[in-house]
Amino acid sequence: MIRALRTAATGMAAQQINLDTTANNLANVNTTGFKRTRIDFQDLMYQYMRVAGSPSQDRQNPTGLQVGLGVRAAATQKIFSQGLFEQTENPLDVVIEGEGFFQVTTPDGALAYTRDGAFKRDSTGSLVTAEGYLVEPAITIPAEATSVSIASDGTVSAQMPNTSEPSPLGKLTLARFANPAGLISLGKNLHQVSGASGQPVVSAPGSQGTGTLSQGFLEKSNVSVVEEMVNLITAQRAYEVNAKVIQGADRMLEVASGLMR
Repeated sequence: MIRALRTAATGMAAQQINLDTTANNLANVNTTGFKRTRIDFQDLMYQYMRVAGSPSQDRQNPTGLQVGLGVRAAATQKIFSQGLFEQTENPLDVVIEGEGFFQVTTPDGALAYTRDGAFKRDSTGSLVTAEGYLVEPAITIPAEATSVSIASDGTVSAQMPNTSEPSPLGKLTLARFANPAGLISLGKNLHQVSGASGQPVVSAPGSQGTGTLSQGFLEKSNVSVVEEMVNLITAQRAYEVNAKVIQGADRMLEVASGLMR
């Protein structure tokens, strides 16, 4: 019965993490470029009372006797499926149609990666994120530019006064990873390289497996509210069932302790 108390407690702890993960998904349902997180569970060690295949008198036990000791949250994994596109008609909004990440430079000089293409222009004309992080490679839009165009291959051009042809300003590139689920989430719609993600392979949009770009669109979160609500209900019920197990074990202990009265 003591084992049941501890086993059920691990179930409640695991479902608490499951609930936290679901809550974060729902909280970011409107976050541009956000990717939902899935939690993976693993069963804990087993206590063996009889091993399968062990000899018993003149025969062999076909099955064993083992009792599990509970569950744990083994991993959380980002699901990098494509989100829906939202048309904004903002010339600095860019969406990636397919795989890949934009590169940005953080204040400490390191590179970070994002699917959020809601770019801005700072006081110097540089292309930056909402947090003011510079887009890599750096692109500067002249103050006198009348319009900006971003081609599907990442080429950025600006229409200047008294000119018939747009002037090229630079080219956006995309980074692709062997295992994007291994990226470390930093917040602010940014991700960081880890040993599990592999090193980035940088190329022009539309080459080496990366997607192409579309101007005037943003990628919405890939969170499905209906699916997350189902996960929420499932986690809540699983938590309640484990709490019932603790209550049942407690009553059995109460009965057992009452035998001595």
